[in-house]
Amino acid sequence: MHVVIMGCGRVGSALALSLQEHDHEVTVIDTNPDAFRRLGAFEGTTVTGVGFDRDVLREAGIERTDAFAAVSSGDNSNILAARVARENYGVSNVVARIYDPGRAEVYQRLGIPTVATVPWVADQVLRRLLPQGARSEYRDPSGELSLVQVHLHRSWVGVRLTRVEALTGGRVAFLDRFGRAELPRPDTVHQDGDQVHLLVPTGRVGDVEAVLAAPPEED
Repeated sequence: MHVVIMGCGRVGSALALSLQEHDHEVTVIDTNPDAFRRLGAFEGTTVTGVGFDRDVLREAGIERTDAFAAVSSGDNSNILAARVARENYGVSNVVARIYDPGRAEVYQRLGIPTVATVPWVADQVLRRLLPQGARSEYRDPSGELSLVQVHLHRSWVGVRLTRVEALTGGRVAFLDRFGRAELPRPDTVHQDGDQVHLLVPTGRVGDVEAVLAAPPEED
């Protein structure tokens, strides 16, 4: 894929390098040429200019672009650039980073996919401050299954995750351990600090919470 990124801050530079590692062709746009220093050993293309300017976009190869990410520090610039990419150049895979959650919801309804930074960060902090209970992360279109992040009683430390599945009727989709996502193995045990993500029937989320909030039953 050819991907154009507007904004070479911490997010934009990390995104560009990650895409490059996956063998995608990447062009980065920023108004400040010094910002490109963040890219280090970047093998793609950099363009200095305003990301919603048509001449700049054409220089970045917008007419053959498969995806466009507007991740600068300005909400207005990000939305404008995303709309130009989609509406003027027909780029279907577009996303804009938005700080204002209210505006993010509006643009989401207008068909511009957005990443609202403040709500995401606030939610992640809340999960660590008040980890009790299950927090829904995904629900399948039928509404039958939910992916939830669950909080386990401290007595579950050292217990195999297969035991979690047996007592809840769910399936451990993955866990976050030391900041890295992992697929559990049959012998994986729950460690202190793990964040466990469980697939469960939507109607049983409350029951699953109750099971995991208590010490595990004896075999």
